[in-house]
Order: sequence, then C-alpha cells, then structure tokens
Amino acid sequence: MRHLLTPLALVLGIALPAAAQEQEESLMEQGLRLFMEGLMEEVEPALRDFGELAEDAGPFLREMQRSLGEVVEDFDAYEAPEILPNGDIIIRRKESLDPPLPGLEPDAESAIDL
Repeated sequence: MRHLLTPLALVLGIALPAAAQEQEESLMEQGLRLFMEGLMEEVEPALRDFGELAEDAGPFLREMQRSLGEVVEDFDAYEAPEILPNGDIIIRRKESLDPPLPGLEPDAESAIDL
C-alpha cells in the first residue's frame, strides 16, 4: 500500500502547482484581454474618424500624385529633401544633367557684383 501512495503523492505534488500556474496564467490572459478591450473602446472613435479622413483625402491624394507625375518624370533621380538652417528646402539631383543646358554658364561681362 505504501508503494502506491508514494507515486500518488508525487503525481499530486506535481499536478497541483501546475494547475495553480495554469489558473494564474489564465487570470493574466483575462486581465490582458480586458485591458485590450478597454483600450480599443477608447481608441475606436479616433480610428473611425481617421478612416473617414482617409476616404475623404483619397481623391485629393490621387490627383496630387497624377499632377506631380506630370511635373517630375522620375522621383528616383532626386535625393531626399534637405532642410537648411534658414528653413529653405533643397531637393538635389542624384546626377547632374547630361549635357549641361546651353547659356547657363556665367561669363565675366554678365556677372553681378554683390
């Protein structure tokens, strides 16, 4: 009889803490779920408003993209915009124009003294 009680006690000694740990994890999961549900209830109106704004801005953004595509042929030909300390924004070409445009080279006679 004693031989049967020892393994039974050992199994119960292992099973009870495991059951308690499972209950603790489920409480943590339940707490996390309740937290996330509360967070979603708070954020839902803002997300709904943002979705409406995105729908309203869609036609404008498509038109702007089409217009920019007409003005600038290839955006990959330019570096990322750079903001200077004085607030100016410069967008540089990655490579200079091949060949340089005629008449853009200053000569000594047309130079302006500053």
